[in-house]
Amino acid sequence: MIVEERIYRIRSGKLRDYLALVQSEGLAIQQPILGNLIGYFVSEIGPLNHVVHMWGYADFEDRTARRQQLSEDPRWQAFIPKLAALIETAENRILLPTAFSPLK
Repeated sequence: MIVEERIYRIRSGKLRDYLALVQSEGLAIQQPILGNLIGYFVSEIGPLNHVVHMWGYADFEDRTARRQQLSEDPRWQAFIPKLAALIETAENRILLPTAFSPLK
């Protein structure tokens, strides 16, 4: 298993709009395609206006195939401009579990 961690800094004053948009439209498109949503989080201490979401995949090939399918989905293509208008910066990491991690 691998975990994709996506970190977004949301434009000041737009965090509620971002979360509402993801909840009302985005997850219905993403979750059936990407599958294993591990969690969706906001920052409380440290850098503010940050959203972190994590998705689990069998391996990098599984992730690549699912992300490709999502990017080709017309509903996602229509949704992305709405979401992008609220995001200031984006960061992406692939995390590999250790041998003793509960997530494997």
